[in-house]
Amino acid sequence: MKDTARPAAAHPSAVAAAPVLTSAVPNTGPAAGNNNVVLGGSGFTGATAVKFGTTAAVGYTVNSATQITAVAPAGTETVAVTVTTPGGTSNPVTYTYTAQPVLVSVSPSQGPAAGGTTVTLTGSGFTGATAVRFGTTAATSYTVNSATQITALAPAGTGAVPVTVTTPGGTSNAVFFFYLSAPVLVSVSPAQGPSAGGTPVTLTGTNLSGATAVGFGATPATGFTVDSPTQITAVAPAGTGTVPVTVTTPGGTSNAVGYSYVGSPVLTLLTPSLGPTGAGSGVTLTGTGLTTTTAVHFGAASAAFTVLSDTAVATVAPAGAPGTVAVDVTTPGGTSNSLPYTRVAAPQI
Repeated sequence: MKDTARPAAAHPSAVAAAPVLTSAVPNTGPAAGNNNVVLGGSGFTGATAVKFGTTAAVGYTVNSATQITAVAPAGTETVAVTVTTPGGTSNPVTYTYTAQPVLVSVSPSQGPAAGGTTVTLTGSGFTGATAVRFGTTAATSYTVNSATQITALAPAGTGAVPVTVTTPGGTSNAVFFFYLSAPVLVSVSPAQGPSAGGTPVTLTGTNLSGATAVGFGATPATGFTVDSPTQITAVAPAGTGTVPVTVTTPGGTSNAVGYSYVGSPVLTLLTPSLGPTGAGSGVTLTGTGLTTTTAVHFGAASAAFTVLSDTAVATVAPAGAPGTVAVDVTTPGGTSNSLPYTRVAAPQI
């Protein structure tokens, strides 16, 4: 019997499976593209194309069978990302193009160098913000209130700095924020006044421009005027004792300079209370609160005086017509009550 050889059996060639795409990280990015996107999945070996919608990636690297790093092209809205290999084209995963944020205003636009100012940023495209910066320094904190508003807490800084907002869509244009030096007080003149208030006081120092408040202790000045960056004129409110005077500007609150409230002087006795019409008669004024006496009057006439103590002032009665005049004392605390002094004409011979 003739032995007939059988032909060898044919083996079908293996067909590669289509790749599977499970993730794109990040899944959002700027409309300008050029950001790296890591694609996760399986079957990526030999990939021949990565597309964002119908547009090819700017470039891509197959890191392994389960990972590709691709550079996103420019685009808009939401697109389907796919990977193509000899085994076919993967399922899509979504990738969203986000418009670059736009910053329109920063309010307030200035604050103290120490930071801590609450600043409202207004613009568009703020959703998903990942950073708010004042120059190169991150905001101390921030809250995305809406797509058009962010509230941020300014960090410490100096000079003028550009404020920017970063989102997956990119970094915004800059709007400047100005750090201001805190005011410094050097003197308060006069440094004392009556408890009733109402004394005009000149404050001298530096960085006083833009003052928003002048305080006498916890009480605001009755009113104030910024005369220059180095001078403020304020009206003291009513008060007691010694209080710290401070000035507040957008740059912060100044150091304190003391201002003392002085009680009104009181007269209780004139010795003697009678005298000649001519000048030169010595009179001792007795009372309280006389240490800071600035004037003694016999009626409308001023008299020379010497402060002996808080309870006594020696004065010389000026000349005047016969009769009785009111004697009073003035101090920074005000004008005292008055006591009568009587001039007696010399007897006629």
